[in-house]
Amino acid sequence: MSRLASGVVLVTAQEPPLDPDDPGAPSGEDVGMTATAFMSVSLDPPLALVSLRNGSRMDELLEEQELWAVSVLSESQRHIAGRFAMKGRVSDRLLFADIPYTRGEYTGAPLVGGALAVLECRTEQRVPAGDHTLVIGRVLTARVPSAEGGPLTYFRGRYRQLS
Repeated sequence: MSRLASGVVLVTAQEPPLDPDDPGAPSGEDVGMTATAFMSVSLDPPLALVSLRNGSRMDELLEEQELWAVSVLSESQRHIAGRFAMKGRVSDRLLFADIPYTRGEYTGAPLVGGALAVLECRTEQRVPAGDHTLVIGRVLTARVPSAEGGPLTYFRGRYRQLS
């Protein structure tokens, strides 16, 4: 499968507050994950799919809460893809520190500035598939904030540019 080129996205979500009944409790942390297994499923209704490794932080979070977002990364955002692809990290707080982003209107999740497209989704279905879970989400919003540059792609184990 390394011979199949794919686009690179950043999947993001916001953990729920530690104590939703206490307005003074700390809010949940932003979580992000680089993904290359992301695709459009349907136009009517608008559905998208991401494949998550079982037991990953994002898999566990999206099992708990249903709102998430996707930023389609541009060729100039390779550093973001690499940063969020690291395994075994404890916290994502520092990973978001110097990345420009806005918060999604529906999800509250980070939407990366300079991305080629951004989507907000609500999980409709989770499908077990071997050592992964396919998460199918209804697209709540989709925008094309930037038309600059080409897409970041992944091919033969490396990030690449179309050119």
